[in-house]
Amino acid sequence: MFKDIYQNRRMIYKLAKNDFKTRYAGSVFGTVWAVVQPLVTIAVYYFVFGLGFRGGQDVGTIPFVLYLVAGIVPWLYFQEALMNGTSSLLEYSYLVKKVVFNINVLPVVKLVSASFVHLVFICITFILFAFYGRFPDLYCLQLIYYFVCLSLLILALSYTTSAVVVLFRDLGQIVNILLQVGVWLTPIMYDVNAMFANYPWVPKVLKLNPVYYIVSGYRDALLNKRWFWESPKWTLYFWVVTVLLFLFGKWVFNRLRVHFADVL
Repeated sequence: MFKDIYQNRRMIYKLAKNDFKTRYAGSVFGTVWAVVQPLVTIAVYYFVFGLGFRGGQDVGTIPFVLYLVAGIVPWLYFQEALMNGTSSLLEYSYLVKKVVFNINVLPVVKLVSASFVHLVFICITFILFAFYGRFPDLYCLQLIYYFVCLSLLILALSYTTSAVVVLFRDLGQIVNILLQVGVWLTPIMYDVNAMFANYPWVPKVLKLNPVYYIVSGYRDALLNKRWFWESPKWTLYFWVVTVLLFLFGKWVFNRLRVHFADVL
């Protein structure tokens, strides 16, 4: 599969670029909306949780806005890429019906398309952190590692969801609901250790969510200044889960692909 992705890398990039442009085609501001919409979401969360519930208080010594942004930027990428990846076969049904086209790359196209906005938000994050006197250092290089981790996790899930949704269209709505719940089960707007100080088992349960590893990793790289190898057991757990999800996703995709053309 990775060989197919590498051999078709130019086509994937072209399709992803076209996908990104056509998503906002016809609107006055075009692709600007790709950045404006997430920025509004972040602003609302900060207003409600930072100024409302917290009254402007920091998370320890960390300004809440930095704590929020470091966690929500990877989540927004995960949310958009997974939703778009789930619908990739449905959206590109005309390509699925072509015998000569390698449909393995379609979820990757959606992943690359979503990564454009994510990279822009990484730059915005650096600017915001610099405004608070926190400049990029060696720890920030870990963002590359965590970006790869997140991309592979999304791809692993997308192979399963994109294949199943062709035969069971309700899965798209189910994924959307799970993402709405997932944003609360992933510690983005709150410090899980502080909130559940009297229930130490809660953080342990929430850590079973592999996205928790990514969000915490972004915060470690940007705020806590910790290396990923300082948590070897947690890192091993994430990769075992991701590899298993990847193998399962490809198995489901290959088993169901013979039905795609007939159903679509």
